[in-house]
Amino acid sequence: MIKLVSDTINTQDVAALIEWLQQDPIPRLTKGELTTQLEEKWARKVGTKYSVFVNSGSSSILLTLAALKESGKLKNNRIIVPALSWATDVSSPMLLGYDVSMCDCNLQDLSCDLELLENKFKKENPSVLILVSPLGLVPNMEKVIELCDKYNVILLEDVCESMGSKYNNKYLGSFGFASFFSMYFGHHLSTIEGGFINTNDEDFYHLLLMMRSHGWDRDLPKWKQKKLREEYTCSEFDSLYNFYVPGMNLRSTDLQAFIGLRAIDKLDTYSVIRNNNFHLYISKLKLNNLSLKEHESDYVSSFAIPVVHPRRDDIVKDLIEADIEVRPLIAGNMANKPMWKGSKANLKNCELVNRYGFYIPNHQDLTINDINQITGIINCYE
Repeated sequence: MIKLVSDTINTQDVAALIEWLQQDPIPRLTKGELTTQLEEKWARKVGTKYSVFVNSGSSSILLTLAALKESGKLKNNRIIVPALSWATDVSSPMLLGYDVSMCDCNLQDLSCDLELLENKFKKENPSVLILVSPLGLVPNMEKVIELCDKYNVILLEDVCESMGSKYNNKYLGSFGFASFFSMYFGHHLSTIEGGFINTNDEDFYHLLLMMRSHGWDRDLPKWKQKKLREEYTCSEFDSLYNFYVPGMNLRSTDLQAFIGLRAIDKLDTYSVIRNNNFHLYISKLKLNNLSLKEHESDYVSSFAIPVVHPRRDDIVKDLIEADIEVRPLIAGNMANKPMWKGSKANLKNCELVNRYGFYIPNHQDLTINDINQITGIINCYE
């Protein structure tokens, strides 16, 4: 089988983990010092001041949106999400009581159609935009930032599928107020399950730390703990079970942090392979209704290759029969899912993707022969 993804945790990682676990006494397994080291290493890698490690990429979305509500930074309750996105980009704000509006995609990088986005900014005056960069493709970050600044919209970057992609030599995930990353086993890097939130805002970072862990102050720097305890007249003993903000438990573990510390060192190598595969695919695919390219300002750390083709169903059948894994293009149009009760208007590109879109494998272990076989099947329907 040509798999859609290939596990990035290798035998050397497992051997190192076993050796670490066999210490006497055994190391701390729940969240501890290794988690802090991982967060610092990932923040440096992405180019932000702070990072918070949580138990999944979806939890990073949920926690960030909950913290924004608690922070007082919102001018209103309105948020725009891409209709071409993942379930938790839509469900998380719905669950938290945001007024959610969907924006259509473009057919170049599959992120928001920027003309439609500006119209929505004008008409709806939202507080927040979740910008998804699908499958490693790179949005026009300069224009997105310009629009968010012009209309006073908080930019959140969902980079769960685009780890390692860059715009003007800066990593995606370093442009917005906060950003989300996934460390699920099938993504660019893995801690089995896990995710990151990155930000440059110190107050928001401290809020995330508290809300990740019940709302208490244990993960805060000493000076911040002291300030809170004085403000609320709380003794050191009572602070053990004092809760300053509404919180959750979205922590990950030091066991996963151990894996993550090794994983980060692989990103550059894997990104080069994925980028080379991306260019090879583009050169070989004869018909794709998407205008895929890598602009001079972009670096595409491709997660998978999106295809929109009028013979999708026939191609998918042939790929499956050839033992090649294939999936719908992300989730198609999220406005078509039973959970969505809002407007379905002005989503023509997402409808095209929903009907004719699919994506094909790209990962660090894919071979040229694999790519030749996959593109050969698709090109039969030129």
